[in-house]
Order: sequence, then structure tokens, then C-alpha cells
Amino acid sequence: MRTSIATVSLSGSLTEKLTAASRAGFDGVEIFENDLLASPLTPEEIRGRCADLGLTVDLYQPMRDIEAVPAEEFARNLRRARHKFELMGRLGADTVLVCSSVHPLAVDDDALAAEHLSQLADLAQEFGVRVAYEALAWGRNVSTYDHAWRIVEAAAHPALGTCLDSFHILSRGSDPKGIADIPGEKIFFLQLADAPLLAMDVLQWSRHYRCFPGQGGFDVAGLVRHVLRTGYDGPLSLEVFNDVFRQAEAGPTAVDAHRSLLVLKETVGLATPPAAVVPSGVAFAELVTPDAAPVSAVLGALGFARTARHRSKPVDLWELGEARVLVNTGGSARRDGTGLAAIGLESPDPAGAARRAEALLAPVLPRRRALEDAPLDAVAAPDGTELFFCATNRPELPDWRADFRDVEHEAGPAGVHRIDHLALTQPWHHYDEATLFHRSVLGLDAQESVDVADPYGLMRSRAVTNHDGSVRIALSVGAAPTDDTVHAQHIALATDDVVAAARRYREAGGRLLPIPANYYDDLGARYEFADGELETYRELGILYDRDACGEFRHCYTVTVGRVFFELVQRDGYRGYGAQNAPVRLAAQHVLSPGR
Repeated sequence: MRTSIATVSLSGSLTEKLTAASRAGFDGVEIFENDLLASPLTPEEIRGRCADLGLTVDLYQPMRDIEAVPAEEFARNLRRARHKFELMGRLGADTVLVCSSVHPLAVDDDALAAEHLSQLADLAQEFGVRVAYEALAWGRNVSTYDHAWRIVEAAAHPALGTCLDSFHILSRGSDPKGIADIPGEKIFFLQLADAPLLAMDVLQWSRHYRCFPGQGGFDVAGLVRHVLRTGYDGPLSLEVFNDVFRQAEAGPTAVDAHRSLLVLKETVGLATPPAAVVPSGVAFAELVTPDAAPVSAVLGALGFARTARHRSKPVDLWELGEARVLVNTGGSARRDGTGLAAIGLESPDPAGAARRAEALLAPVLPRRRALEDAPLDAVAAPDGTELFFCATNRPELPDWRADFRDVEHEAGPAGVHRIDHLALTQPWHHYDEATLFHRSVLGLDAQESVDVADPYGLMRSRAVTNHDGSVRIALSVGAAPTDDTVHAQHIALATDDVVAAARRYREAGGRLLPIPANYYDDLGARYEFADGELETYRELGILYDRDACGEFRHCYTVTVGRVFFELVQRDGYRGYGAQNAPVRLAAQHVLSPGR
């Protein structure tokens, strides 16, 4: 099934939008009128540009406030329509979108609306144009898709059909089952958008918060299934109004958009890309640093031992239990020092995971390696983090660990047994893209997005995880995008006894993040603790939370470059300590340069 995207969904000039859509793999575009009006190209040149890029012009939009208006207003509308239909001929577009009227003089008269749309379709037919009538969720008199269809049906004109828009249908809570009553040949166009579930005015919701399918809370796939059962054979087209997308670079946004349709096609049975291979664990986290000494000191204090060195690269392997951290001094470290550059994901089928990633447009990363190095496939996540698909200690598959030569070391203390989760701060314009990427490419489940109060604004966070929690990645976008020291990445280490682990770290010379005394005064008021327990938490900077499943105790190291570590003790608890995040963020701000 063909794919299309409205130019309003992307940033930049019309030429930039068309180029981005073509490179991302779209078959066609909807040309938004404002984009055409602002373009220095003639309609003929735009048509030629689309042809050169392999794009069809599937829709011209929108025409507004056409129907059920006073006679003199309707006469002006027909004059305007004639001009637009002539322009569409020059543009090479054969379908126009007509939105249900919001004109203050529009009357609630379905018969008059049908008569006006029929006259408009008469005129359109003279130019070889079809009219797709759409119910705006905030339409003055017509605001639901079934109402719009009744008017189209009453008009009974071959050049008049309906346009179904998932946002306008689902934002009003309309039941899409009624789509079955519409003949497929009368559905002239299908526009798709998702959205987070918000309690707000539907117009503002529509204009600012739409997103691509799979990034919000709507059952877009369920609606598409209803449409396909009618026999609809037009394109799946994205029409997304989003403030972030309109400011972000058009190329990556278009790729994210097309990925959303590839996943949607898979969900509704229209395509069969390689199956998702869900990672079964975290093989390693790789830190890139210009100076290994500071991060090595932190790792040593945590109990990690330097166990091996890469045979041909300046990369050391540090291990503690099943937690593994690579320290790379040969990579492109940022000017602000140490950063989390890569994650090794334990995979049941590394080659299959790579095929899935490539099919869903994940950038496959070239890797410089010697002939004897393990053949590791890697792709780039939206934030630039490299994701390696790995096998560890499985004889039937190449083992990434074989690239390392053991060095003499003393075993670290027991306690930390694996990486509990990884936290990645996303660029402000990649947050929704990151959620879709990790869900679709990696097959992880996304939890609900949470908002966390930061001293300088609000931070959004959303975790993605596999079924047993052996892979947990917390994706966040900070309130202060330029404050990378505070909104840093971090590696959380699972321990059975966070008090013992924190004491060992501090006794080994490590610095724990100090937590204000006011936090513990409040904690004591909210929960009852055993004698001396709260005082121990206060001494070590340990934070505490509980949910319906259990308890959570955790503490943090101070930040090195853009990375810090967290020690976590889960006793049935399923969250990430979001209740304590504002306190942690405030404490990190105090220690940040320039604060």
C-alpha cells in the first residue's frame, strides 16, 4: 500500500520537505497550501520536482468554510474553488481536501451542506478533480466522520467522497466501527496521526501535539483495520501538526515518519518485515572519554576490576558480577568529557536483530575492525548512541568478548550483579522518535510517560523494557536542554544490599551525591522505618520509594563528564524512583559548574 505525508508535517522550505520525503521512502505527498504559497517555484516546477523525486501529489489541502453558508458567501467560495482547481491541474493533483466549515455564518442544515458540496463537486469534475470532505473535530456543525458521511451520501455525487482522519475521529472518542458503513470507493483519502492522551481543547491538541502512529495513545492500527475492510485502496498518509517536528531537521523527521508507517503496516498485516528480536540483556555499556583516570577511579571504587583490554583498540573492559563497562579512550569524546557512547544488547539472534533494524530504517553504522575481530552489527539510536547486537559466552555465535585479552586483576567484591537500567537523555526534538525507535526496532515495551519537576523546568521521562526487565532503558528529555551536566546519562547497577554497596564505594574513596536533610525529614513523616534505618539513609545519601509491588532504595555517584552511576536495590519494585527524581536533579544542580 502506498505511503504519503503532508508537507505540513515537516520543517523547512517546500523543496526541502519534498527532498526529505523522497529520501525517507515515501511514495507521495499532500501539499499544504501555505507551503505552495511560500514557495518561489511555479506549480509546474513543483510538479516536475516531485516527478524527479519519484513522488506523486496525492492531495492538495485544505479548502475551508465551503458549505452551508449564505448564497453570496458560497458564490465567492465557488470562484475561489475554480482558481484552486486550475492550480491543481498545473500541480498534478487530482484530489482536494475540504474541511467541514467553522465559518460563523454556517448554518446547521445538512440538506444545504449536501447541495453546496454537490455543486462544488460539479465544478471539480470539470477539472478532473475529486473532493474529499472531512469532519473537523471542532467543526461548527459537522464534527464527526459519520455525520460527514451522511452529507456525502445525501449529495450522491461521483466526484464527492469523504476523507477520514484518525485524529479527528479518535480525539472525539468516536467509535470507528461505523466506518464499515462507508463503501471503500467513497473513502477518497485516509489521513493518520497519533497523539498523547491529553485533557485539553481539541483544537489546541490537534494543532500542537499530534505525533506519528505508535508515538501516542490512540489505537490508530485499529482504525486502519476498519478502513481496510471497506476495500479502501488509497495511500496511508500522515498529517501531523507538531511544534517540535516543525522545528526539527526535516530529514530525520521524515525517516521517523516513514518508520511509523512501516510498523503500522506490519501491525495491520500489510507488510512482513523481519520479525522483532527482543534483546535478552545488557552485554555492556561503553563509555568514551579523553581521560580514563576519573572514570576508572569511580569504577574501581564501585568494585569493578579491569579484566581485559581490546587486542587492537584503546578499550578496557571493566567487570563486576555480570555488569560490564567498556572504557574507550580512542573514540570521539565530547569536549565536556566522558559520555555513554554505546550499549551492547544481548540478542538471541544478532543477525536477525540487525536485519530488523535495517528494514525499519535504522542507520547501520560502519565499523572499523581487524580481520580477527568479532563481526558485530551496530545501528544508531536517534540520540546517536550506538547499539550493538551481541552474544556472550554462546558457542554457536561469535562472542564480542573474544576481542579482548585478559589482564591480571583481583576479583571485585560481591554485591553488584548486573546493569539494572540505563538512562539516556534525548535531544529535545528526538524524544517521540526515540520511543518509537526502541519499541519498533528493538521490540521493547514502552511504559507511561512521566513528568518530573526540575529546578529549572520540567523533565519528561519514559522507560522501555523487555518482558522480564533484564533490559531497561529510561529515555528522558530535560527541562534545560543546554545543561548537559545535570541531564546526563547514567548507568544503574543492581545490588542486593545498597547500604553495603554504598559504604564500600565511599570507603574506597568514592563520592556519593549528597541529599538535603529536608528530604529525610519528609521521608520519616511519610514512612515508618526500623530503628537507625533512616539515619543510615541520611548518612549515605540513599533515597527510598515504594509502590504496590515492593520497595526501592537507591543512591548516586557524583557526575564524571556527562555520566554518573546509580546503585539500586529492588525488592519487587517496578519503577525507577521518579518520586525522588526532583531531589536528585536539585542536588546535581548544586554540584554543577555555573550554578
